[in-house]
Amino acid sequence: MIRVVLVDDQEMVRRGLSLILSAEPDIEIVGEAATGDDAIALLSTTACDVVMMDVQMPGMDGLEATRHIVDSGASSRVVILTTFERNEYIFEALRAGAAGFLLKNAPPEDLIEAVRVVASGDGLLSPSVTSRVIDAFAASTPAASEAPASIDHLTDREREVLALVADGLSNAEIAEALIVGEATVKTHVSNVLSKLHLRDRVQAVVFAHRHGLV
Repeated sequence: MIRVVLVDDQEMVRRGLSLILSAEPDIEIVGEAATGDDAIALLSTTACDVVMMDVQMPGMDGLEATRHIVDSGASSRVVILTTFERNEYIFEALRAGAAGFLLKNAPPEDLIEAVRVVASGDGLLSPSVTSRVIDAFAASTPAASEAPASIDHLTDREREVLALVADGLSNAEIAEALIVGEATVKTHVSNVLSKLHLRDRVQAVVFAHRHGLV
């Protein structure tokens, strides 16, 4: 069962998200919060796998709340609920450690898929958002010489996997493309993150774009 916490200052939005997600047999809503402060307090007592996080809220906003959640070492992974027009929010969320992004006007099936993808350990890298956001974010980050580790530390297969991750493929899709088992892909992804000192797949995508691997 995937445990989800909803964080949005609009009760109508939370109620709508809850209705959609609760209808799925493998998803359970374990809590709701209307502010970032409330979300932090809730997560201190409630175990969850995925946090659906709004950005603009009174008090602590979603970006600062995301930073607190990630820095705390919690196992919860954060998906930012956003509108694409505010690119600066998305850039800041990437830096804060968000696992992905979802447009608020996305269809219900995308919301459900987002929860499952992020809960499985993948980054939510939908083409409708990340193809432009990652390019812009990569261009705004420090020079490649300041990268956390050298690309030379990767094997040829790990480079190949990194490039596919950067193209937005899930572990299952990478496994199909390379004709290997999904467990093998997970191992390669884990090795890439470890060798490059990256936090998650989203950072791996940024790294790949900065270094011209895609």
